[in-house]
Formats: sequence, structure tokens, C-alpha cells
Amino acid sequence: MANYDNLLANVPTDLWIGGKWRKASDGGRFDVVDPATERKIASVASATVDDAKAALDAAEGAFEGWAGRKPRERAEILRKAYELIMRDAERFAKLITLENGKALPDSRGEVAYAAEFFRWYAEEAVRNVGEVSRAPASGARIFVHHKPAGIAVLVTPWNFPRRWPRARLARRSRPAARWCSSPRPTRRSQCWR
Repeated sequence: MANYDNLLANVPTDLWIGGKWRKASDGGRFDVVDPATERKIASVASATVDDAKAALDAAEGAFEGWAGRKPRERAEILRKAYELIMRDAERFAKLITLENGKALPDSRGEVAYAAEFFRWYAEEAVRNVGEVSRAPASGARIFVHHKPAGIAVLVTPWNFPRRWPRARLARRSRPAARWCSSPRPTRRSQCWR
């Protein structure tokens, strides 16, 4: 365990719900195991159905405030997320390698790839442009106006724990959606704030 102490020192092990860390509602936990050594590297909260409902309720409660932000504000938040991910990229890559067994260069690539979604959608957030067109058959005008539709629930694949949730999060945050993410039960640290 000593090999992991510095890397895992600031990795949260509880659930991030409603803007704060909390234990699972039933107190359940599960071990995260290094696939290379089969040694336990952490014990983390195991979310229940009640915890998932609480996360959805919290996201729903935050939706109106997030949706009310101007596109520039959302863009700046997404850009800041990109900068924070890149600031800690090496640590995140080592965590992916530790918990998932990927080669470190692959983990570095995954972190950079995930971060780029935040940068891309930060730049796109200010171009939240609608569209006017005509229906081919009737000639009626069609107006497309992009606006927040609601929360999105994300499920994390085991083989790309950072890339796909971040891509979906960044894409859905641009037009002001709220989100909840659920990692695979044997993986934990991919739930970043």
C-alpha cells in the first residue's frame, strides 16, 4: 500500500452528490484492486439505488441555475475544467494505469483526449446557434433553437473510464444540461468534480 500512498493521498473515496462528499446511504464500500498486483489500493463508497436517486434529484435541483447561465459563463467553466485536467494530467494517467492496468502512455493519451472534449465544447458553447429552414414537402418554416432539455445519466465503460464520460459531459454541458455519472463497480476515481 505504501507505493500508492502519495498518488492516492487526495483521491476522494465517497460519493459526490449535491455539491458535497458523502458516504453511501447503506454504508457500503468496495475495494479497488490493482490488476497488476491484485493488491487493494483503496476502499470506496458503493452507491445504492437511493444514492442514485439522490444524485438525480441533486442534478435536477441544480438544472435551472446551470441552464440560466449565459453561454460565455458555461464556456469559461468548461475551459477551466480542461485546464484543471491538464494541470493534473500525469497524476490522472497514473491513476488510470493503477486502477485499470493500462500502459502509462495509453493512460496519458486517454487523459489528454478526455480533456480536449472540454476545450472543444468550451469553444463551441459560445456558438450556440439555431437554424431556420423550410420543410421539403410543405414549405413550412422550421425553427431550431438549442436550449437545455434536462439532465443526462452517464454510464462509464470499463476500458475508457475517463474519455467517454468526459466527452459526454462536455457535450451536454455546452447547451446547459446537468449530468450524473456512474463508474463500473470495480473502478472508482473516474468520478471527477
